Amino acid sequence: MANDGKNTLGLNTRAVHAGEAKIFAHDAVTPPIVQTATYAFENTAELVAYMRGEKERQEYGRYGNPSVAWVEEKLANLEGAQSALLFSSGMAAVTSVLFALCKSGSHVVLFADCYRRTKQFMREFLQRFGVEHTLVPPGDIAALKAALRPETKLVLSEMPTNPYLALIDLEEMVAVCKSVKVKTAIDATFATPVNLRPLESGVDLVIHSASKYLAGHNDVLAGVVCGQSGLISLNRDVRDVLGSVCDPHAAYLVHRGIKTLPLRVQWQNTSALAVAEFLEKHPKIDRVWYPALPSHPDHALYQRYMSGGGGVVTFTVKGDGANCSHFIDAMRIPKIAPSLGGVESLIEQPALMSYFDQSEEQRNILGIPDNLVRFSVGLEDTEDLIADLEQALK
Repeated sequence: MANDGKNTLGLNTRAVHAGEAKIFAHDAVTPPIVQTATYAFENTAELVAYMRGEKERQEYGRYGNPSVAWVEEKLANLEGAQSALLFSSGMAAVTSVLFALCKSGSHVVLFADCYRRTKQFMREFLQRFGVEHTLVPPGDIAALKAALRPETKLVLSEMPTNPYLALIDLEEMVAVCKSVKVKTAIDATFATPVNLRPLESGVDLVIHSASKYLAGHNDVLAGVVCGQSGLISLNRDVRDVLGSVCDPHAAYLVHRGIKTLPLRVQWQNTSALAVAEFLEKHPKIDRVWYPALPSHPDHALYQRYMSGGGGVVTFTVKGDGANCSHFIDAMRIPKIAPSLGGVESLIEQPALMSYFDQSEEQRNILGIPDNLVRFSVGLEDTEDLIADLEQALK
């Protein structure tokens, strides 16, 4: 079922069937893992036809693989994109976009709460090659407008952001950028196509760490970029040269995960909201950040752009960092681990997980206090998670 751009079928149906043949090789119902590095030509005439662009087929594993292509077609359909491109990780997808759209002398605008490794890539790698960047406050359109330069090529934001789940007015951002012919990209990993489709608001590219909700089982690394065919072609050139291709088996796992994506995310939306509401009323919790809560500073944007709050709840526990660690250690169901979006609930203290190498003063500047907790809600029974939180908070 190819992506015809109309998306007349429901999201669950498309998650299962989009981009797939009616029956695969050997009459298989599920897509096979095409585990090959290279592809044979029947004769030289077929090779010449391929080289002339008269025949579409695979040539070499770095340039394409059926197992990868099926995932790309499915994700393009779910995002309402013309095309999609799968990578070996979410970070490979982000860096590909930056390589594809920037050259020496280019300028990029990032929002200050973007992924720390993206900022590190800009600061420690692209800056060596003459690509400059500016950080602006989260969601601040006025600051974005002021930061744009004649040499600005890209504006990159996450939505929601990590860890405070901040949102941005997509239509305003797009209007500002299009007026000066600057491309826009949104990392929508936390939202997934179930809760947010930035392309519908005019965004040029959507990025996902497919390791998270798309695959959904904490067992694979992958990333994807979706958008217009011309921009995806630029990213494909980068991927083909740098070699950040997704392995066929990894692609199979992502493909399998996407089939249950709407069901999983809808459950996580409901469960995470219940967890957030419980925490917001608890006397031992200072503050909760969850966009579906009316108390979230960007709740109005949530109502405008999103259909669910996602599976991540961020909050601060009363007391110091040691008290926060004691609470996390008392939790019985979630595992202490980085990442998010899988069937298992994960919990972390960002000051100890992602920002351990920063001083307390640096963490406070970045808005990462020692008592901050990020809780990725999985597929466990909501009542069990809330009971676990309650006993741990005692």
